[in-house]
Amino acid sequence: MSDRTMARQILLFILVLSLDSMHGQVSYSIPEEMLKGSLVGNIAQDLGLDVNRLKSGKARIYTGDSTEYIELNKERGVLLIKERIDREALCGQTTPCALHLQITLEDPIEFFSVTIEINDINDNAPTFKKDEMIFKISESAVVGAKFVLERAMDLDNGVNGIQSYILIPKDNFILKLLNQPDGGKKVEMVLQKSLDRESQEYLSLTLTAIDGGEPKLSGTMQIKITVLDANDNAPVFTQEIYKALTKENAPRGTVLSTVSATDADQGSNGRMSYSITNTLDDVSDMFEINEESGVVSLSGNIDYERARQYEIHVQASDDGGLTDSCKILVEVVDMNDNSPTINIMSKTNSVSENAKSGTVVTIINVQDPDSGENGKVICAIDDDIPFMMKSSSNHFFSLVTDNELDRERASEYNISVTCSDEGVPSLSSSVTLTLQISDVNDNAPVFEKSSYQAYIIENNTPGLSIFTVKARDADWNQNARVSYILEDSSVNGVSVSSYVSVSADSGVVHAVRSFDYEQIKDFQFRVKAQDGGSPPHCSNVTVKIMIQDQNDNAPQVLYPVQTGGSLVAEMVPRSADVGYLVTKVVAVDVDSGQNAWLSYKLQKATDRALFEVGLQNGEIRTVRQVTDKDAVKQRLTVVVEDNGQPSRSATVNVNVAVADSFPEVLSEFTDFTYDKEYNDNLTFYLVLALAVVSFLFITCLVVIISVKIYRWRQSRILYHSNLPVIPYYPPRYADTLGTGTLQHVYNYEVCRTTDSRKSDCKFAIPGSQNVLIMDPSLTGTMQRIQSEKNLLDEPDSPLEVSVL
Repeated sequence: MSDRTMARQILLFILVLSLDSMHGQVSYSIPEEMLKGSLVGNIAQDLGLDVNRLKSGKARIYTGDSTEYIELNKERGVLLIKERIDREALCGQTTPCALHLQITLEDPIEFFSVTIEINDINDNAPTFKKDEMIFKISESAVVGAKFVLERAMDLDNGVNGIQSYILIPKDNFILKLLNQPDGGKKVEMVLQKSLDRESQEYLSLTLTAIDGGEPKLSGTMQIKITVLDANDNAPVFTQEIYKALTKENAPRGTVLSTVSATDADQGSNGRMSYSITNTLDDVSDMFEINEESGVVSLSGNIDYERARQYEIHVQASDDGGLTDSCKILVEVVDMNDNSPTINIMSKTNSVSENAKSGTVVTIINVQDPDSGENGKVICAIDDDIPFMMKSSSNHFFSLVTDNELDRERASEYNISVTCSDEGVPSLSSSVTLTLQISDVNDNAPVFEKSSYQAYIIENNTPGLSIFTVKARDADWNQNARVSYILEDSSVNGVSVSSYVSVSADSGVVHAVRSFDYEQIKDFQFRVKAQDGGSPPHCSNVTVKIMIQDQNDNAPQVLYPVQTGGSLVAEMVPRSADVGYLVTKVVAVDVDSGQNAWLSYKLQKATDRALFEVGLQNGEIRTVRQVTDKDAVKQRLTVVVEDNGQPSRSATVNVNVAVADSFPEVLSEFTDFTYDKEYNDNLTFYLVLALAVVSFLFITCLVVIISVKIYRWRQSRILYHSNLPVIPYYPPRYADTLGTGTLQHVYNYEVCRTTDSRKSDCKFAIPGSQNVLIMDPSLTGTMQRIQSEKNLLDEPDSPLEVSVL
């Protein structure tokens, strides 16, 4: 045991490091039987890597299914012995013997091949399977007779293998070594001096096998010879070498070959038996021979991956003890009986959708122990995915991106990798790789509509939800989180934010104020949708808000104008026919739609049987022929209603004078107005004089101020109204229905006095032949004068009132 230790120490100096710079390969050479923890080589230095790279890249050793003899020290960047390496157990007689390792790194993925050659040391002595061999040799054996001896086996190889044999004593026999094609030696014992049974019946010889190691090791076997009576002829095989061919996994009992030997002797000296003489290998367990017929057949399972060739040594012996030998070379034919083995060396669980084409995702190692075409492997994946398999080196394949990735089309791939050999029939193995596609912000929000249009009824409550804009982002998580922003703009010179607001999270549009259809009918603005990516993406949409009208305005009467200081009367001659157009009530409604559809109804009248009002146009016409019995003063109350729900209305009083001349009208209307005003004034002053004489000045001042305010408010109502002013000119009013009742134009001079008791007159020319302006403060008489000029040629009078 000390000799072995010394031999190992002596051989430690033969450690040779070699670096192959091409393809990231490193080769080392070490002796077997090195102690655990012994240095193999500085892998970081030899690969040109920083030790920190080994740590950050999570460096690890991949050895396939074999025992891990080597370990990587990431802290020092060196390879160390992890388990004792026995070259003979690892490789047997295979030369050279080497370990093939792969070192993989991540982020980015890299891998390197490492080859460690295991050198033999002389740690095994030659051995014989048997401790002794027994021969029965006839004394008549001639000089030169050969006897085949068992070969010794040495698990070492090269110079450490068996180099020589020694046979002691050398009185009758010498050794003869014959070189074999496989590099071994055939050991024969040759008779050089005839035997004499009478002088020596038994012989004992020692055969010693010596290897070439330092120090030399040896093994011995005893040869015991019994000298028999004469047997002159030894068996002779018909062939020295037989060849046989068999497929691996052939069933037991398969006949491989038949050997044959002849012996010229007769009787028991010519009867032969066959036997297999292999001792140190497993041939005797794999094959058997029929002792009588020489038929060699299978007795075990043959595996091409374990041994590709067998050498069977067969011996023929007669009963006289003479022998001959031959060998059978059995060639094993490989069958495709092994499926490829897939090993994932490095794997990425996710890849960004903007990864460049050619990005390495996974590296796999594929092993097929078969040979030739049966061991050639091709790996493939589905054609309809943006990945491809790329052969990076022998038995290594890389899965790389082959096209642009889009997480919105596919967020995950289940990639089935199938590796098939080229045997017939082909065998294959599969593995499924799951790969997540991580999102990048490459999509902008998209609104559900290209533009929006919403309606809201006027007079709404501020804060009312109008409608919702919705945008979707095809990205994921934060990149798909959409916020809504109201873009700044102006509506009628006012910021749109004073009209509406938009909820940033939900996109709900709220009304900030109460809308008035009469002020604004519609407006539009833009809403921006922005995602939460970095940098963010956004899109815009136009929103139009339509204000819907409510019936919130009552009709306004434009004509006849209601005044508090004078009476306006429409004159109808007593000769008027049925359908005579008396006047037309003109009203407008600032609402729209059906809320502005007006209808006219006669609410009250002095004589309902005399007049009617057009439902749609407001025209007041006579229903029957005017007679002398009809009262001169006619008072009509007309109600104007819109079509809203609920409807709104306005009331106007129309005074009509049924008379053929103005003096007749004046007499009726003047007395009435004067008496009423006179009595009222008298009562007013009497009460004031009795009640508040001392406060007369203050009372007058209050009355004056009240009257001024009242008139100012009336004027402001008309001034600020949004109603269109429709000029109305009663003097030139035409009968649109063509009744012919207004075929002439008249001019009248009105004589007015400042006092009812005076006869001084002031003349004015009214512009209408059928409209009377009656001032209660005047009580004078009127004279009818037909003008010689056409009214169309005269300028309009300042007292003109228009009727449509």
